[in-house]
Amino acid sequence: MDREKQQLSIEAARLYYLSDYSQQEIAARLGVSRPTVSRLLQYAKSRGYVRIDIVDPLEDLASLGKDLKQKYKLDEVFISYSPVNEYKEIQKHISRKAAEYLHETVQDGDIIGVTWGTTMYSVARNLQPKPVKGVEVVQLKGGVSHSHINTYAAETVYLFAEAFHTVARYLPLPVIFDSIELKQLVEKDRHIQRIIELGRQANIAVFTVGTVKEDALLFRLDYFSKEEQELLQQIGAGDICSRFFDAEGNICIEEMDNRTVGVNLSDLRKKEKAILVAGGQNKFEAIHAALIGRYANILVTDQFTAKALLEHG
Repeated sequence: MDREKQQLSIEAARLYYLSDYSQQEIAARLGVSRPTVSRLLQYAKSRGYVRIDIVDPLEDLASLGKDLKQKYKLDEVFISYSPVNEYKEIQKHISRKAAEYLHETVQDGDIIGVTWGTTMYSVARNLQPKPVKGVEVVQLKGGVSHSHINTYAAETVYLFAEAFHTVARYLPLPVIFDSIELKQLVEKDRHIQRIIELGRQANIAVFTVGTVKEDALLFRLDYFSKEEQELLQQIGAGDICSRFFDAEGNICIEEMDNRTVGVNLSDLRKKEKAILVAGGQNKFEAIHAALIGRYANILVTDQFTAKALLEHG
């Protein structure tokens, strides 16, 4: 009888814990009552046939954040738990975390500078409306492209403005011009000057990092010649606001930077809250370089990226 009960309890445990059967479904399958199934499951646990491990994903996040804050001299670090180390999954979770933080922190009269890209668009879509007054939302870099690839530039700024009950301030220009002279000429327009100046005045800047890998968004937008792209891949680590920096966080090609429209990286260091939202293995080098360059004082990332950053010499 004991052997029969043992086998029955193990079968019930397999169906319940491994195959997600309900107790009622197990009862029907084994030809016993539902209360009997409950007793069989309890019997399996008491005899050690079932071992339950609970992994608390939040357990180490606080200490990870504290260590990152100390290593990179950041004001705040927010680490979002991702169940898998895959970019799309990580992006989903860090975007939610960033949106939650913005909802908590934005106050009356704040000026929020916003960039674009898929991560920023994901943050924007996760924002919850907040009844604040006198908030300004401004685009930190040009967002016009002739490419068929969607940068979500206009949509992102619009959703930020909608969440904080204001009007979006767009920067209706290409982010990188073909020549310095043309860029300087366009920037002389008083309306453009006003938008760029508002970006400089922003006390909150929200941005992500791009990479110098072949599939980088800026490369796919046809802003660069093949030679320029190859040069960036050789000496660059990533970009913020379409301004490229090397592994030490320094601007890597001055001439290219001078053709770029929008906030300067040096301006980000002066922000009350410069919020970097980024994670994933392919962005690791860019994130590390951006933090070395002190372009962010607040980081929103995932636990996989956080651990990699701490282990990096």
